[in-house]
Amino acid sequence: MAVGNEWSKRAACQGADPEIFFPLNVLAAEQVGRAKEICARCPVVRECHAFAQRTGQAEGIWGGMTPQERRMSRFPVGWRQSRRKSVTSAA
Repeated sequence: MAVGNEWSKRAACQGADPEIFFPLNVLAAEQVGRAKEICARCPVVRECHAFAQRTGQAEGIWGGMTPQERRMSRFPVGWRQSRRKSVTSAA
């Protein structure tokens, strides 16, 4: 475990089958659901999500999110609007 990832010792997924979090087959939807159920009760779900974003985890369920969901959450809500305002103000 890398320094700074002490949070993972408290993760609800400790001891769970890692394949649940990395679905690859026809049962992917079921696996994603099971993974998200585990994440929903995890005390460190935010830390897990932040780790995945910070380290560029392209696969798997991290912080209760699929890779697609993590890509969508990359910027905070309203980011585009505030960015647009700052660009307009600078012009």
